[in-house]
Amino acid sequence: MKSEARLFGFLVPFCIMAAMAYTYFTGGKEWVGIVGITLVAALSGFIAFYLWLVSRKLDPRPEDRLDGEIAEQAGDYGFFSPYSWWPLWLGLSCAALFLGVAIGWWMVIISAPLVALATVGWTFEYFRGEKAV
Repeated sequence: MKSEARLFGFLVPFCIMAAMAYTYFTGGKEWVGIVGITLVAALSGFIAFYLWLVSRKLDPRPEDRLDGEIAEQAGDYGFFSPYSWWPLWLGLSCAALFLGVAIGWWMVIISAPLVALATVGWTFEYFRGEKAV
């Protein structure tokens, strides 16, 4: 967690300098950008402080220790179905859904049930018994 806290901690001065540069180049007339970049700096500071607090209470992870090895971080990444067709159908139906936003809402209405069907199909692909699809 210390590496993440440092990462967000480095964002704070960067965003403050970016806000000052933005203020200088816009002449202080563009308030939305100034406030937005300043809020990004403040929220990055909040996240950095939270991660720093949490990292003090937890045991250091391998990437936080100088003697940490890559093999210590290895673990189970989960089960991925080798011959599943559901990701293809989900991707195609999501593409049709997002294309429908650009083309017309009638296509969104047609493709939204297909997205729901493909999501449920992929989720319950290996379920057996009374909850099987």
